[in-house]
Amino acid sequence: MTTLGSFPALAPLGIPGKIIAVHLSYESRAAQRGRRPKHPSYFIKPSSSLAATGGTAERPAGTQLLAFEGEIALVIGTAARWVSEADAWAHVAWITAANDLGLYDLRGNDKGSNLRNKGRDGYTPLGPELIDARTVDPAALRVRTWLNGRLVQDDTTAGLIFPFAQIIADLSQHVTLEPGDVILTGTPAGSSVAVPGDVMEIEVDAPTAPGSPTSGRLVTTVVEGRGDFDPALGSLPSVDELQLEEAWGSREAAGLPATVVEEPAEPAALRDAALRGAPQEPRASRNDESPSQASPALSPELRAKLLTAPVAGISQQLRKRGFDAVSIDGVLPAKPGMKLVGTAKTLRFIPARPDLFAEHGGGFNAQKRAFDTVAEGEVIVIEARGERGSGTVGDVLALRAKVRGAAGVVTDGGVRDFATVAELGLPVFSQGPHPAVLGRKHVPWETDVTIACGGASVQPGDVIVGDDDGVVVIPPALVEEVVDAALAQEDEDAWVADQVRNGAAVDGLFPMNAEWRVRYEASGAEQGAGETGQHL
Repeated sequence: MTTLGSFPALAPLGIPGKIIAVHLSYESRAAQRGRRPKHPSYFIKPSSSLAATGGTAERPAGTQLLAFEGEIALVIGTAARWVSEADAWAHVAWITAANDLGLYDLRGNDKGSNLRNKGRDGYTPLGPELIDARTVDPAALRVRTWLNGRLVQDDTTAGLIFPFAQIIADLSQHVTLEPGDVILTGTPAGSSVAVPGDVMEIEVDAPTAPGSPTSGRLVTTVVEGRGDFDPALGSLPSVDELQLEEAWGSREAAGLPATVVEEPAEPAALRDAALRGAPQEPRASRNDESPSQASPALSPELRAKLLTAPVAGISQQLRKRGFDAVSIDGVLPAKPGMKLVGTAKTLRFIPARPDLFAEHGGGFNAQKRAFDTVAEGEVIVIEARGERGSGTVGDVLALRAKVRGAAGVVTDGGVRDFATVAELGLPVFSQGPHPAVLGRKHVPWETDVTIACGGASVQPGDVIVGDDDGVVVIPPALVEEVVDAALAQEDEDAWVADQVRNGAAVDGLFPMNAEWRVRYEASGAEQGAGETGQHL
């Protein structure tokens, strides 16, 4: 074993050029979070976040969710680029303990980058000893974490979803792993929250290897740091139920009420207050700061245009550009006359199966996560495979979406509590009412992925527009071009309608031949006339 010593030198290989961390890699952690990734995913931590054993980690004043994560750290010894799984482990020189600290108060607003959440100074303690990778079996390593002397994490690499060799080989397809680079390989169940005064200890060892090599105890003490964040420079720390649950590890540990599979009846007082338009829950905990931040494609000016343009006209302009399958078919508004404009937040259901529903249907499942984290200006778009034989949203979740400032909900399935949902004032488009609960036909599976809804592909961030004619999906890059063309066509159609109203025959006028086109252009209508809004 080689002593790390004090930073800034990471002996014997120097300060790492990259610190790459794996999001979710242990079966125990996946079970705790209620989701199991198909492939590994990663984020980067800056080298300025490194700290040695015996140091401190600051929790800024006014924050509450400093989470610790005991992890096995791999130190690359020789450059790896396009290496196979069979050769990957040979590129690892050392193994040690790491604490992948994160401030969940900042996690939501970072939208997955983890820079402010996990990249703060001192948020990657490492060490204290290095284990020679050549002397151990990577499938027989153990990581343990103690909080104030109590063992809270204890797992082995036998519980990995993705073996270390796969992680190294996968990363090497995309970046060159250089000598000294550090890979943080994910944390098992038991990660939780630490407060000022708490002491965290993490140890990695190989208990079945000769000599039982160990990293020794990596010790870090939490202290309070400055927290006077300037709101003029960036978003402030905020906490919602999702961050509470994921920082603490479970709803129970976070002190949150247990969730149930079926939607409970909505309290009459809460429902009545919503229908009266009475003040409800503040939106300070939302992940996005404003409607314009929900999607850069929707400036206030562009949103105003979309609210004016009819879906039929938008659909026509999309077809002219080769986009024929952009209508979400079979859905109508819960209340006629509603206009829907926003950016997509997606939710996917899969067909019901008892074992899968038992695993994914309860607790803070994908459906509840979508409605509890929807940002202002977003539309929750649900893939229900056109199955209208159960509800995919009910009055409580619709109310939650309204309270958070969602622009609406679109589902190619059914809606429970249909009359109450219609009166909430939230634009909801669906296949119609159904009294059954979700589990009769569906398993809530995942959010924020590409889905199919009513025959249309929908990606997170796509622009969704709906009215009494239906709902269309607009690729963000085409929005301004399409809406301007649709409004121009509306002006033209309004002028044509005026001519018909005054006795003109439609032959040659609709669509316009060259003669009528000259008369239209001479009228100046194309410069913004047609304010009657009439169209054929």
